[in-house]
Amino acid sequence: MDLQTVLNTFDEKKITKIKLGTFDLDGICRGKYVSLDKFTSAVESGLSFCDVLFGWDVSDELYDRESLTGWHTGYPDILARIDLETFRIIPWEPDTAFFMMDLYDKNGDPYPLSPRHLLRNRIDKAAEQGFQFRGSAEYEFFFFEETSHSLYEKDFKDLKPLSPGMFGYSVVRASTYSDLIHHIIDAMRDYNVELEGIHTETGPGVYEAAIRYTTGLEAADRAALFKTGIKEIAPRHGLVATFMAKWNADLPGCSGHIHQSLWKADNNAFADPDANNGFSDTARYYLGGLLTLMPALTSLFCPNINSYKRAVPGVWSPINVSWGVENRTCAVRAIAGNSGKSTRLENRLCGADTNPYLAMAASLSAGLYGIENKIEPPSPVSGNAYTDDTLPALPSNLRAATECLNQSEIVRDILGDTFVDHYVLARDYEVRLYEKAVTDWELRRYFEAI
Repeated sequence: MDLQTVLNTFDEKKITKIKLGTFDLDGICRGKYVSLDKFTSAVESGLSFCDVLFGWDVSDELYDRESLTGWHTGYPDILARIDLETFRIIPWEPDTAFFMMDLYDKNGDPYPLSPRHLLRNRIDKAAEQGFQFRGSAEYEFFFFEETSHSLYEKDFKDLKPLSPGMFGYSVVRASTYSDLIHHIIDAMRDYNVELEGIHTETGPGVYEAAIRYTTGLEAADRAALFKTGIKEIAPRHGLVATFMAKWNADLPGCSGHIHQSLWKADNNAFADPDANNGFSDTARYYLGGLLTLMPALTSLFCPNINSYKRAVPGVWSPINVSWGVENRTCAVRAIAGNSGKSTRLENRLCGADTNPYLAMAASLSAGLYGIENKIEPPSPVSGNAYTDDTLPALPSNLRAATECLNQSEIVRDILGDTFVDHYVLARDYEVRLYEKAVTDWELRRYFEAI
């Protein structure tokens, strides 16, 4: 893809608007519309973008401690370069093109806090070892008959879901709202985020979508753009969508499982039909690394305070370091599939609130560490992992998970001190905000009685 080819496509498709975006630490798409002239010049020389993207939190509140950026640096611009290979036409904005931007520092080096760069670095590391990364994400998310205004007017209480009741895999429910579901299927296909399947999950107004797997960076691009796309499509149907890990204590949470495998040429390096359960030595060592580093990487798989409200026994989210063949009570589900091509590992710790670039980068990093060091995984769990007290527990809250990351010399060596220090700062800020908040639960429990 070159500039002239893109411009020719603009003319052919009658593209009159251009949107540029990049994803921050929390997986939020930040960007802008630009003119054709600005786009053309930016392809050649880049454009400026304020590095405050990495100096504030999910609510645009500035961090209160210094890191790579802050008041001490004056929040300067960094260089953004347009990745022409990410060219898409937005189906729900049919005269609008979309491109991803990559961020660079003043020396022209990849910006060390960029999640997309972090994953690219890990993919390049896999390539050095002769492997091609393949991955995909599947997400659960809720629809509500609300608007962004009504959410705040109701103080996020008494929200009306798209449909009532608990109807997992309901053909009738999906058919009832076929205008919405067909729009999602068709639009995502045209957006180059093809879905392998979409269906209702167990809960009012909840759906699950599995994104078709692909190679390299595109796997995370698809996942990130899917989440953003759903939030853009929903209001066109009078709805809002949430990918919160656990929006209601009485309902199952929203998962964001990451499927992954390594390939050599056209062969799945995870598959070995002559081995036990059909998994190769490569898959076994990858699994060993993933399980070994999972506690230290938990804050990347479960990045928010709310993430850990999902991680309780019996609601389809893992609570310990465990794996099993086709076992959904474990942190990692090993899937042999019907053929060697579909042999893969599923990281089930991730919630729908996870940044897919960071989740895939963390999983791949741990897997490569396992391969390099030939780490054998523990024995698989054949029964209910929730009730096995011999399994090592995962961090049960964001503070514990962040401290585990902070202390891991192995992860620091893999991801770099600059990224780890900033990520720890960001998660610590989230914890401190929560710890000083007064919740509805506290008011109801203590206001009158104490």
